[in-house]
Amino acid sequence: MAAAPPPTLGAKAACVIGGTGFVAATLIKLLLEKGYAVNTTVRDPDDKKKISHLLTMKSLGSLNIFQAELTDEKSFDAPIAGCDLVFQVATPVNFASEDPENDMIKPAIQGVVNVLKACAKAGSVKRVVLTSSAAAVTINQLNGTGLVMDESHWTDVEFLSTVKPPTWGYPASKTLAEKAAWKFAQENNIDLVTIIPALMSGPSLTVDPPSSMGLAMSLITGNEFLINALKGMQMLSGSISIAHVEDVCRAHIFVAEKKSASGRYICCAVNTSVPELAKFLSKKYPQYNVPTDFGDFPSKAKLVLSSDKLTKEGFSFQYGMEDIYDQSVEYFKAKGILKN
Repeated sequence: MAAAPPPTLGAKAACVIGGTGFVAATLIKLLLEKGYAVNTTVRDPDDKKKISHLLTMKSLGSLNIFQAELTDEKSFDAPIAGCDLVFQVATPVNFASEDPENDMIKPAIQGVVNVLKACAKAGSVKRVVLTSSAAAVTINQLNGTGLVMDESHWTDVEFLSTVKPPTWGYPASKTLAEKAAWKFAQENNIDLVTIIPALMSGPSLTVDPPSSMGLAMSLITGNEFLINALKGMQMLSGSISIAHVEDVCRAHIFVAEKKSASGRYICCAVNTSVPELAKFLSKKYPQYNVPTDFGDFPSKAKLVLSSDKLTKEGFSFQYGMEDIYDQSVEYFKAKGILKN
């Protein structure tokens, strides 16, 4: 006799908050392909260009698009009503912000709480999956190399808000929003699970290439500004850790459906550093003249992100470094960003 499938939450209706994003678009596609009826929220349903990928996906199954704004609590009641699963993927991102506190941190916290309030009100929601970020785990003042970061680690927000390194607002907003989500979920008896993805790459269904792909691909495109941002990422967060967007979305659905899943889950396929990544890319794609000389920049990452908890739960990654970059290069060529 075949073994019985593991117990799942038996859900068939899902709401994805923030349908125009990189993760959300792929997540919606995978949910529709699995037979879910999907509601999604966007800020402006009349922006036909920005939501064109969602309109195309309507042919895959039942997809309804709602207008909602993270800072408007009531706007989530309609899209969440009757849903078994809610995926809170949306987050405000503004790296150029002069005022991260009001541009990113407050709306991120408020957005998470507003979505959870609507989930509590709906009465139908079996589980909420929140997309956090490796930026909520790895930023600290520890020294050395070979450090292993797992779900018990949290980014040091006091360090961020005191020292204010470049782009500090984003990791601070992700950390504080996740902590606010846990607090609200515990106080209101909501079954919450969080996915903590590394830097994501891989083909995007969105109209424009996502900013995280620009960062992951910067050594190939030769964009100096983004190469410096990648180096800054290693210095601040301790490594260059990468995952394929589809694996990240599969992980969201996996923890949403798996009854035994609980707490936080890091989702990272590859741990590397800028010099190590450059060496790999230079060898694999000699036609793109990838820079490999970084002077005295640290060639070893300070830490690795461990996905052991996720894989021990039964999840397996489909894409490693080669697949992630092969597919990203093809996508950039199709978009006309890369030649040959």
